[in-house]
Amino acid sequence: MSCGIILAAVLMLSDPSVAEAAAQPPVAADAPVSVAHEPLFADLVARSGSLKSIVDGWIASGEADADGFMAGAAFTGFKTQATDLAARDLQGHLVLKERGTDNDLKCILRGISEDMPKKVAAVEAAPNAAERKVALEELAYLLNDNVEVITSPPHPAA
Repeated sequence: MSCGIILAAVLMLSDPSVAEAAAQPPVAADAPVSVAHEPLFADLVARSGSLKSIVDGWIASGEADADGFMAGAAFTGFKTQATDLAARDLQGHLVLKERGTDNDLKCILRGISEDMPKKVAAVEAAPNAAERKVALEELAYLLNDNVEVITSPPHPAA
């Protein structure tokens, strides 16, 4: 017996996850690969999650309804970060386009990059607390969507 076979047998007997992984069917060579671990896309997830937490806080506290909130440092800083996130989403779209990938993520990132400034503007333009809450909820949904589309496992083309 070769040393490799003995080593494989020892590993399989000592760690049940090795045996479990070996029992899984092989991944097809043309199976889609997740980009969530790549630095650009991991950064998009982190930034979106952080901004969503801020928006969720505003929704819960009603802070966005205070006089002068839209001109204050919290909102103007948020707006700058959201604009930067939109530019980075577009960059993610362009990276995927450059790779020649033909998947939904490429299109979704472009859509999010276009929608982000519109959702922020809707928060600014809301004439009352009720409409501002709806605008903030839609912005939170978009930020959450940005996280989920990147982190969801890719599916093979149908």
